[in-house]
Amino acid sequence: MAASSAVSTLCENPTEVFLDVAKLLLTYADNILRYPNEEKYRSIRIGNPTFSTKLLPIKGAVECLFAMGFEEAETHLVFPKSASVEQLKLIRESIAAERDQRLRGECPAQQPAAQPAAASASAPHGSPPAAASSQPAAPPTQHPPSLESSMSFFVTLQSNFQHVMVYENQELQQKARSCIPHQELSSAARLRLKEAKRADPDSKLGIEDFLVLELLRWFKRDFFSWVDSLPCSRCGGLTSNAGALSPSTDDLRWGAQRVENHFCRSCQLSTRFPRYNSPEKLLEARRGRCGEWANCFTLCCRAVGLEARYIWDSTDHVWTEIYSVSQRRWLHCDSCENACDKPLLYEVGWGKKLSYILAFSKDQVVDVTWRYSCKHSEVLTRRTRVQEAWLLHTINGLNASRQESLSPDRKKELTERLLVELVEFISPKKPKPGELGGRNSGSLAWRIARGETMAPNRETSKQAAGFTFVPTEKEMSDRLLHIRYSASRDEYCRVSNSSEVIRSWDQCVWRNDSVFRKVETDWQMVYLARTEGSSVGKISWKFDFAPAGLKIKSVSVMASSQTFQSGTVCWCLQSDQTTVEFSGDGTMQSFPGLSGSSELIVAAELSGGEGDAAWQHSQLFRQSLKETEDSSFEIIISLQDA
Repeated sequence: MAASSAVSTLCENPTEVFLDVAKLLLTYADNILRYPNEEKYRSIRIGNPTFSTKLLPIKGAVECLFAMGFEEAETHLVFPKSASVEQLKLIRESIAAERDQRLRGECPAQQPAAQPAAASASAPHGSPPAAASSQPAAPPTQHPPSLESSMSFFVTLQSNFQHVMVYENQELQQKARSCIPHQELSSAARLRLKEAKRADPDSKLGIEDFLVLELLRWFKRDFFSWVDSLPCSRCGGLTSNAGALSPSTDDLRWGAQRVENHFCRSCQLSTRFPRYNSPEKLLEARRGRCGEWANCFTLCCRAVGLEARYIWDSTDHVWTEIYSVSQRRWLHCDSCENACDKPLLYEVGWGKKLSYILAFSKDQVVDVTWRYSCKHSEVLTRRTRVQEAWLLHTINGLNASRQESLSPDRKKELTERLLVELVEFISPKKPKPGELGGRNSGSLAWRIARGETMAPNRETSKQAAGFTFVPTEKEMSDRLLHIRYSASRDEYCRVSNSSEVIRSWDQCVWRNDSVFRKVETDWQMVYLARTEGSSVGKISWKFDFAPAGLKIKSVSVMASSQTFQSGTVCWCLQSDQTTVEFSGDGTMQSFPGLSGSSELIVAAELSGGEGDAAWQHSQLFRQSLKETEDSSFEIIISLQDA
């Protein structure tokens, strides 16, 4: 939220409310200005009663702190040393001027809203509501204009809240554990944690953060499979969904109220596809669409001891959240996409028009819509199914009922977590590179039909300012920079920096225009390709040695690319002196002509191809998912003094 917008929102509060919160905000600002080197004045604990009761619930108050320069840091808001004091002064002066005007009895700059927009109310004007909650046995009497709409929403809330209790069944968790290679995943997680601590000794990551990454990878790569249409059970040919069949007694036993008819036009046979809602049955079936994936994956998370929530999105998607004890926050986890901590993926990457996103756990329901959007005002215009006050009242009732048997310590813990979440919801958000691509799971037709191939704005397929490799202390000392990338593992290994591991192809990319990572679960292959519908895809990696006072002595590059039909891939090396083209044939090639340069960019352009699958006819780093030892991209740069 812009500075002027934050103060304007604050001014919409009634005078009495405004004066109280303005006094607090001015105190926070003045303490920093008077004692700029005192750390205690640059930090606000979110759980502090003054903050949580007198500031957090007031519309625009937290936004003003962010506008001043405060940033979210786990359980605190922090005013960093790098923040602009001038910006702090600007916001302080705007609030002080409005406060002086109201104290003199003059009209406020903004007319107050009809009701205070406390975080516990209905969230008008872009401020998210408190997502606290709890459960009456019958729907509350305070209904929005449409009784039918509110009753339907209430049934959805109750149904999901009851369903998540299935994940707590100890026998079912044991059955899930028998399917999960827990020891292997835990070992891999411990290794990755060790590597992370070695790369960053101050890292606050914990074993559960890496365990969920390993669980996501295993679940998508080895355990579950996506179903668009099943192969014919007689001839193995292609089928299409020809409508619904009546569920059998056994189908109903496992929660399959719907059974799809996958009809083979070749042999005229119908293959039944029951849409099971029982996570126990899904451990056996191991296939489905997002509903089945999230249902089974959430059970697997609980089975390995992770605190998990089932996330329901009213625009027809579901996924999971995991609580990170070490980071003290909830992490978005989409098993269909093998995606973790990328909450803006749906709005920014897929182009979804979000409205209601609710989290269900054994302890509570939380309205988490605001975690998944950076366009709160737009979302609010679409939240028309029920009144905000009705939704809050209903959620609070559900939670009160569920939490009756909880200990005081557990209730306190849930409240403290919720306060941290509320601040996160209000925090300004910017998409990360991994949140910019369209959906990977499902057929192209499935994704297009749901509007999830790419956000309409073309800018979302670009990475405006990306990663640059700059030599570390060790690399400067050794005069060497050595990088490998494995598409099957989807990780970079910075060999020259004690084999530091960096996860995800896009984390080290300098520029990306319409390129994404494609996993073919049926063929067990993976590669980078351009996004569907784009005629050209471009990607590059940048190396800058000038800040270290070094320049290139020699360069060797190995890159693999593959083309089909009329697809093309053009590779080149760009320095501050020259541009050299090379082939992506998978062999190591040397380029003595680049010696003396202080900067290097490795770039690839993908184009050509034929028909609807043209985007697949030019590929980078194509590998089998089982080839985990080989690299598909490698660059070795020897350095010398500039």
